[in-house]
Amino acid sequence: MKNIILGLTFGTSISIVSWMIGIIFNGIFGKTEFYKKLSNLNFIESKSLNKNIGMEYFKWFVKNTFFKFLNQKIKLENKNNDFKNIRDEMTLAEISHLVGFIFVALFAIYFSFRVNLIYGLAIMIPNIFLNLYPSLLQQENKRRIDKLMNRQKP
Repeated sequence: MKNIILGLTFGTSISIVSWMIGIIFNGIFGKTEFYKKLSNLNFIESKSLNKNIGMEYFKWFVKNTFFKFLNQKIKLENKNNDFKNIRDEMTLAEISHLVGFIFVALFAIYFSFRVNLIYGLAIMIPNIFLNLYPSLLQQENKRRIDKLMNRQKP
């Protein structure tokens, strides 16, 4: 039980720190061809699979808690939004969280061998909710933005 609590605590802390690692990654690689290839990732295309993993509950949680205040650049205010700019901001958030997820996953793998498997798995739980799910949510939102952008094309 001690390893689970310590793993969850460390996982939460390192996941929040990983957000800064993701932002730094975006700053360094944001203008490269490699980064442009990353901007169209789509891990889960199925709406039913998104529903089965609880994405709509996660979306509700983000919209109805303090998390809604974290990235104000990706809000749709009215019908005159610049969808391309919003999509670019979503891509930044998505890739930042993916980089953060990988960063924390490396720690989890290391500590799975160094301490034990339970500790490593406990680190991954907050990582999934603080990095993987936000990235998947941005991918879902980008698909919705793409549909809106396609409707606007003459």
